[in-house]
Amino acid sequence: MSRIISERWHHVEKLIDRFCQTDQVPAIALQVTVRDESRHYYRGRQRIADQSESLSTDAIFLVASITKPIVASGILKLLEEGELLLGDRVKRFIPEFGCAGKHGVTLRHLMTHTSGLPDMLPDNQELRAANAPLSEFVQQICELTPDEPPGRIVQYQSTGIAILGEVISRISGQSCADYLRQSLFEPLEMHDTALGLPESWTQGDQPRVDRIAEIRIPEELDVEPHWDWNSTYWRQFGAPWGGLLTTPADLGNFAGMLRQGGGFQDQQILSRQTIREATRDQLPSIAGLSDAARQGKGWGLGWQIVSACKSDYYGDLLSRSAYGHAGATGTVFWIDPDLDASAVILSTEPQEPHGRYLSRITNAIVTSVDPE
Repeated sequence: MSRIISERWHHVEKLIDRFCQTDQVPAIALQVTVRDESRHYYRGRQRIADQSESLSTDAIFLVASITKPIVASGILKLLEEGELLLGDRVKRFIPEFGCAGKHGVTLRHLMTHTSGLPDMLPDNQELRAANAPLSEFVQQICELTPDEPPGRIVQYQSTGIAILGEVISRISGQSCADYLRQSLFEPLEMHDTALGLPESWTQGDQPRVDRIAEIRIPEELDVEPHWDWNSTYWRQFGAPWGGLLTTPADLGNFAGMLRQGGGFQDQQILSRQTIREATRDQLPSIAGLSDAARQGKGWGLGWQIVSACKSDYYGDLLSRSAYGHAGATGTVFWIDPDLDASAVILSTEPQEPHGRYLSRITNAIVTSVDPE
């Protein structure tokens, strides 16, 4: 029966203290659950330039690509409702997508990063600098020619997740943000979570927007006009591939649902069978993928399979059954069924491409768990 060893947990806290005190990372918020025991830890500062303002224990973080498996979970909700099949071609729902060599792209291809689409649009930065709406991004993705035919390569693709968000919208008749709120966030009591900054969060005497932790922007992204992660434009944009605003506690609820086979309190949010399929490596069963194409990669349905991927974000010690996702703003979310454990580590220090701070924290967390 897994449990947290208190004396070893102190090593986790000391490591986080050192990262924040030396300004290697401005702020770190942590939520770890092992079986039925949860630990939280918050250190650092809320604003980059204000050393006196400590990170709030109700701080909200822009978690970047952790958004992707959440959006994929929205697709899985629609699958359970009988609205789609993973083998459905995308053009069934978005007819204008089925051009320029994309007619054979399926929802499964998008969810496993095997569609052949690029990560970002060629003029991604220009669109952001112009504060273009999400609809403009979707339109340009629909016009793209993929780098390879679907099912031939494994290539991380934010563009494909943008299209999943559009599929959700077209099937549900709602925005992707509204569908996720109603089908996932509200049932899971994720009250401080939204895809894109809602107008309601900017209102009142103590607006939620003031609780958003400021990210330290890399020099190469600190350009005029501002469209970086801290900008009002990007916070409101609601990118299906990276625009989720949330807290460690809320993501902890999501992790708890996954660990409990889709259950949360007295509700069944997703079925146990759906979660089992979503968290197994899908790549071996995709026809046309060579062994070389799969090398060092592992994808479920939106989730990264830790044992099959070469990613430093997850450290060195997670079990072969572990899965999760990381984000470019300095975040990682993982679940280890063998340890009956999950972790949400949210920071404000972008750590691409290796996530060394996050991986070192993960190693310390894993070694604080007694699996017996």
